[in-house]
Amino acid sequence: MRIDDLALLSDCRTAALSDRRGTICWFSPGRFDRPSIFGALLDDEAGHWTIGPRGATAVQRRYVDDGPVLETTFRTDAGEVTLTDALVLAEGTRGHEIGGTEETHLVRRARCLRGEMEVEVDLAARPEYGLTRPHLSETGDGWELIGGPVPLRLVTSVPHRSEGDRLRASITLRAGESAEWVLAAGTPDGRSAEAALRDTGDGWRSWAANHPRLPGPRGDAVRRSAMVLQALTYAPSGVVVAAPTTSLPERIGQEWNWDYRFAWLRDLSFVARALWVASCPDEPVRYLDWITRAVGRLEDRDNVQIMFGVEGERDLSEHTLEHLAGFRGSRPVRIGNDAWSQRQLDVLGEVLDSAHLMREYLDDPVTGPMRELLIGLANRAASDWRDPDFGMWEARDKARHYLSSKVMCWVALDRAVRLAPRLGASERVDEWARGRDAVRTTVLEDGWNHDVQAFTGAIGSDELDASVLLMPLVGIVDGKDERMRATVQRIEERLGSDRGVQRWADEGSAFVLCGFWLADCLALGGQAERAEERFSATASAANDLGLMAEEVSLDSGEPLGNFPQALSHVGLINAAWRLTEASKGSDPE
Repeated sequence: MRIDDLALLSDCRTAALSDRRGTICWFSPGRFDRPSIFGALLDDEAGHWTIGPRGATAVQRRYVDDGPVLETTFRTDAGEVTLTDALVLAEGTRGHEIGGTEETHLVRRARCLRGEMEVEVDLAARPEYGLTRPHLSETGDGWELIGGPVPLRLVTSVPHRSEGDRLRASITLRAGESAEWVLAAGTPDGRSAEAALRDTGDGWRSWAANHPRLPGPRGDAVRRSAMVLQALTYAPSGVVVAAPTTSLPERIGQEWNWDYRFAWLRDLSFVARALWVASCPDEPVRYLDWITRAVGRLEDRDNVQIMFGVEGERDLSEHTLEHLAGFRGSRPVRIGNDAWSQRQLDVLGEVLDSAHLMREYLDDPVTGPMRELLIGLANRAASDWRDPDFGMWEARDKARHYLSSKVMCWVALDRAVRLAPRLGASERVDEWARGRDAVRTTVLEDGWNHDVQAFTGAIGSDELDASVLLMPLVGIVDGKDERMRATVQRIEERLGSDRGVQRWADEGSAFVLCGFWLADCLALGGQAERAEERFSATASAANDLGLMAEEVSLDSGEPLGNFPQALSHVGLINAAWRLTEASKGSDPE
């Protein structure tokens, strides 16, 4: 299996992943970060559900309309069958309110379009990341799978046979015939598979109707990426998870395997801008409300926590699942993420940048807990910007004076000054402005390395780091500034390739977001043709469904890391908008 074999299903509460064989190889009912019942993505013995023909000679996939309802068409010499898969939305939910219920329903329908085809079914549920093997009990309308904390019911008229702890079936479908399955994590809601698919399609179409396409040739890619962000949204809280998976490796066979099923403050300003570009201002405003609740009161002794669970949970302590072999042998498999306790100063700027971007949608004046949070973050930037931290790439060795962290502290203070009237904080403006100017001076003077002829990743370092591409994007320096253009050139020469842009030298893989950042910088620097080339090269990392992973192998071009990755799609949306504005002769900022 390759990571780009995967397709995303979502009900805006959790996700499932399917591969080209018709196998559900990842599924965590109820919430993105709950234990899987199908985990074959990480170990063959951790559960799967396959519905597919024998001996397919061709496989083609597509999403129906603008939602994550997947159609996989299998063809043989004898016939053609389409398999439709979806995590279904709650009945009647529409527009920005779409979402599933706590009792997740995974619906599958096989329909023969031509000739005839024998379809095989193999369902092996393994709750609790493969630790539990269920009892199987036949019911009047299907099967009950008894084992683990989540009750599972399979509703289907297809006759299955139990083989120990798994269900199997073989059916022959002829043109016009279909078979349906509903797997309910909880009590079935009574809808047929056909009715649930119809209601789910209507819900996603109503969501898409609220989001007009970006004009021009990149409109379809932007629409797809906006759908991915919506699919990665946990509807009850409005928060976007970084990815729906854990431990898909950044290096095959190595230990760079992390759990990304959480929400990072680091991502916030980029997600908010992307949703704003994609005409979704309601979602980032909800995100700001969620951040306010999750962070709570700031205490002087505490770091600002960089990531949370989807309901605002703070303790995300990491541990390994020793019984799982990992994706293609890439161990360990981790759940939780110890980066939650790191100090990363860039989060101060990301939250304030989002508030400034969405200012017209916020109360005027901003009051209560959100006001306290924004003022507190600005004060923290003013007092702490000189300190080292672990940076936005979440280094696990030691703290450094990362330039991007100081840049984002400048963003925090700059946006706080602009927001001060709305925050009722005019008495803080002078102090914030002095801090802002001091940070900018340090960044532009101490961050520049004369020998390298570039802004480097950390003050005093001679190592390039693609995170400094943020500088013109957030406005601390003009994209046409001579030193910034020199930096962009060095990064493109030394970190760039046909496959994308590395975060640092000799990383071995291109980080998809950094490729889009480079396209942004080229556009802001007035190099439109090169920006278009870089955008196209980076966007080519998408699979046949338009989904992108976190990274791309420089050797093989194979996608790497958790999938699909929210920040990769954020990068596409924001770069597409900048290139569109630049092509019109407008200032993208």
